[in-house]
Amino acid sequence: MDRRWVATEFGKGIEALEYQTVEVPAPGPGEVTIRVRAVSINRFDTKIINILDDPAKLPYPLGAEAAGVVAAVGPDPDQNVSGDGQLVAVGDEVITFRGRGTYATRFNVAAKHVHHKPKSLPFPQAAGLLLVGTTAAEMLYRVKPKRGETVLLHGASGALGESLLQQAAKQCLDVIGTSSERHFDNVRRYGGTPIEYGPGLAVRVREASRDGIDIALDAAGTDEATNVSLEFVLDRRRILTVVRGDLAKKYGFQYIDGSGEGRVYRDGVSAELLAVAASGELEVPIARTFDLSEAKVALEYIAAGNAGGKIVLTA
Repeated sequence: MDRRWVATEFGKGIEALEYQTVEVPAPGPGEVTIRVRAVSINRFDTKIINILDDPAKLPYPLGAEAAGVVAAVGPDPDQNVSGDGQLVAVGDEVITFRGRGTYATRFNVAAKHVHHKPKSLPFPQAAGLLLVGTTAAEMLYRVKPKRGETVLLHGASGALGESLLQQAAKQCLDVIGTSSERHFDNVRRYGGTPIEYGPGLAVRVREASRDGIDIALDAAGTDEATNVSLEFVLDRRRILTVVRGDLAKKYGFQYIDGSGEGRVYRDGVSAELLAVAASGELEVPIARTFDLSEAKVALEYIAAGNAGGKIVLTA
C-alpha cells in the first residue's frame, strides 16, 4: 500500500491534512505511475484547500510537482508520450508540475504532463525546477524587458525570486530585490542588489536605483509591494504580480496565474528550462528538505517565514 497527504476538510489549512494509506490504481490509457523521489512544496498547495468548498472533492490530494521514477505505464504504449515528445517507459526518471496528489509515495499522471529528468539534475532540484521556473519565465515574457533595464523584484529570496534573478541575469537586466536582511546573500548570489522590505522601502529603492525603475515584479503579495511598484513604474503594463489578482484588477496592472495562454506558454518553455538546468546555468537552490511523512512540519516551517528558498519533501 502507498501513502499520500490529503485535506480532509476545506478552509482549515494545514490542520486538516492527514497522511493516509491509499491503493494507487493501475495507470489508464495515456497515464503513467510515478514512484516519488522528491516533492516540491509550493505556495498554491495550501492556498487551494482554503479556496475550495465542494465536499465532493474530499479527501483532496495535495501537490502538483514532483520528480521520480516511472513504475508503470498505461496499456497502450503509443499513448505514453511525454511533454518532451518521447515515449515514457518503466524505469525512466521524470518530472511533472501538472500532477495531482504528488505528496505521495506513488501517483498517476497523464504521460503528456511529464518530462524526462536530465541525468545531471538531482531529484530534489528536479522536483523544484519547473513550476517556479516557468512562472518566472512567463513573468519576464509578459513585461517585455529590454537589455540593461532595471527591475524591482519583490520577494527576491524565495524560490520564485531566485529563479527570476537567474533568468533576468541571462537577459542582462539589473535587479533590485526585496528581502529580509538575513537572506541578502541569496539575492547577491544570483546578481541582484538586495534591499530590505518594510517601512521606508521607497526611500531604499530610490537610493539603489541610479536611473529609476523600468519594471516591477511581485512575488511577495504585500500591499507595500503594490504601493511601491505603482510609485516607481508609470506604465502599468510593466507591473506584474503572481499573488495579488485583486490589486491588479483594482489598479490596472498585470496578474498571471498560469491558466489560459499562460499555461500554453509555460508548457512550451519547459524543455528550454530543463536544458539550461541540465547545463548548470540555472540552479534550484534547496533551502531545506523534509521527509515526505513530515509534510505538515514542512508547511508549518514555511508558514512561519523560515524558508528563504525551495523546500522539498523526499521519499
